[in-house]
Amino acid sequence: MKRMTSPSPRRLAAAGAAGLASVLVLSACSQGEPAAQESSDTGTASEVTEEMPAELVGATIAIVQQSGQGDYFQQYLNGTRQQAEALDFELSVFDAQGDNATQATQLEQAVSSGVDAIIVRHGFPDTLCPGVNDAIDEGITVVAYDVNVSECAEGVVQTQQSDEIMAQLVLDRMHQDIGDDVPVGYVNVEGIAPLDRRDAVWREYVSDNGWEQLFKTGSFTSSSASDSAPMVAAAAQANPSITAVYAPYDEFTKGTLTGLDQVSGSEDVLVYGADISNADLELIRADGSRWVATGATDPNAIGAAVVRTLALSMAGELDEELVEFPPVLVTQEMLREDDIRNMDDLRAAVPELNLSQVSTAGWLPVISF
Repeated sequence: MKRMTSPSPRRLAAAGAAGLASVLVLSACSQGEPAAQESSDTGTASEVTEEMPAELVGATIAIVQQSGQGDYFQQYLNGTRQQAEALDFELSVFDAQGDNATQATQLEQAVSSGVDAIIVRHGFPDTLCPGVNDAIDEGITVVAYDVNVSECAEGVVQTQQSDEIMAQLVLDRMHQDIGDDVPVGYVNVEGIAPLDRRDAVWREYVSDNGWEQLFKTGSFTSSSASDSAPMVAAAAQANPSITAVYAPYDEFTKGTLTGLDQVSGSEDVLVYGADISNADLELIRADGSRWVATGATDPNAIGAAVVRTLALSMAGELDEELVEFPPVLVTQEMLREDDIRNMDDLRAAVPELNLSQVSTAGWLPVISF
């Protein structure tokens, strides 16, 4: 896609809506994620070798997110903010706190506020496609992260983790540990694009390895970990023969750990997850931890890379309609053997997590963490 925006009239509209935008940003913060409690991860910007395209100077952008709850999403927003600041873009944040109808309304509010570009992060196509199409009709550049709206809204750039590879990395390790023909549990929900992609891989591994899935449970809410924990406890209590659980979202993984801790006799059940954060690293490293491995990207780096992808699209310099971010496998052994205690340690050990070669240009200051 090589569509150029016409920012000047839109910025006049944005200036006229500044008061409204401020109210929306303040009212949209998720639980535990006001400005004073943002991630402490601070990135550094690379030097630029070219001038920014004139039409991007002082651009206004918005992120409309389905939920900001949890370590992953807080880090993602941290990277988004820092990359926007490095570009001197004005960023408005809309957080639906897990409510799909609210996200649709906030998307329409972002469109009417007069921004130059919008990032739509997670959610459901049915509720988001009308607003995305309205944005495109208004000449607003739209990049979607982990929500499949390209089929119903032409001109959207899709960005996502390589969820199939992420699941394969973890499930290969799970198969290595537990073998064939064993009873397993599963914590996931349907309808969330990245979780659906991981689910497709899971079903292949269950079939190919003869695993007996004894339960599927979990709840995707504004408190996914705490809401899923009692569901996991009940399922594990009813199915004491399980040898392992796959929970492909770190809030589900945390809920799984908490739930299993409530079930006597489940001490040997192994847990395999997805995503990574300082809190996740602490849980994986802990003595006696069941969490064996996780497939991960650095959400800070992804938040920054999506903003860079958005900037390239605004400038008409993006030739791709799908940009994927490759994951890595993080295991309990590597964390303990290499004494990796936090995200900074992990980035030093696995520098490709920074995604510093993804969506770049001479005029783009790349934020690395």
